[in-house]
Amino acid sequence: MISLRVSLVALMASLAGGGDFVQVDKQTRPRIDKLGTIDLDMVETTPVVFQDRLYRFEYVRSGYHANKTGESYFRFVDVATGEYTPAFAQGYDLGCAFAEGETMWAFGVDQWDGTKIVSFQSNDLKRWESHPALEAPTWGLFNTSVCKAGDRYVMAIEVGRPPEVVGVPFTSRFAESKNLIDWKLMPAECIFTKERYSACPSIRYLDGLFYLIYLEALPGPAYVSHIVRSKDLIRWEVSPLNPILAASEQDKEIANIKLTEGQKAKIKGALNRNNSDVDLCEFQGETIITYSWGNQNGTEFLAGAVYRGTLASFLKSFFP
Repeated sequence: MISLRVSLVALMASLAGGGDFVQVDKQTRPRIDKLGTIDLDMVETTPVVFQDRLYRFEYVRSGYHANKTGESYFRFVDVATGEYTPAFAQGYDLGCAFAEGETMWAFGVDQWDGTKIVSFQSNDLKRWESHPALEAPTWGLFNTSVCKAGDRYVMAIEVGRPPEVVGVPFTSRFAESKNLIDWKLMPAECIFTKERYSACPSIRYLDGLFYLIYLEALPGPAYVSHIVRSKDLIRWEVSPLNPILAASEQDKEIANIKLTEGQKAKIKGALNRNNSDVDLCEFQGETIITYSWGNQNGTEFLAGAVYRGTLASFLKSFFP
């Protein structure tokens, strides 16, 4: 269970630009059980349910310890068996996944700090079709996240440049689609936020509200994951229970028995000031969470966590 001093929570609420601070303690904070480290050199992942099985979408960077191809790619991991699907989207970066019916979708940018987002679709996680999704020729694009909102789909897009668009990088802009293939940027007032660093968006929609989990940078430096919500993607309500995840010794527990002694030693000795790149899904009545920890400067690890309740209850619980 994550336990944080009230003074720290107050500081983060103030930095997030919220209204009156609501004092909370660990008894009222939603309980998230950290499960430990899954892998090294792995950051951007998405837990997703497809055909009644839990998978983990992984963006495998070119520098990943087991990547011998020399280029980045995407893949899925069957969480129950540990089996990998064939690699796809070679050369693309910073992906995410979204399952809709019998089709799995993945989205990635053409390169790190790229200008194009491409969608990939498959019915079997083996054969993939690609489609151009969105192009912003003068922008620098990074992480994406997709949710269904009524009769449309909405994508949160992490943007790093230019300054007149993002203010303080990084910033989330939004796009919408009716079919997951053709995407259109939403008006410029749909944004979070130009005032400060706000990276790694993960977006969900529930009962008329968009919930956005993102990375907040604090003095220290320290990087923690916050949650906000909005009806219109313009005006945002900040959770009084932020942060939802912050660095702790629990991050360094070992959740993967296949890790070598050398890898375990690297985990034990690593500087940890970051809980970032949170993504989540509901599976068998629980909320499955993946996130990254490390120094936010190249030494990074993939970890897992769980909330013992539905995704709806998880999201609502941060806004008592």
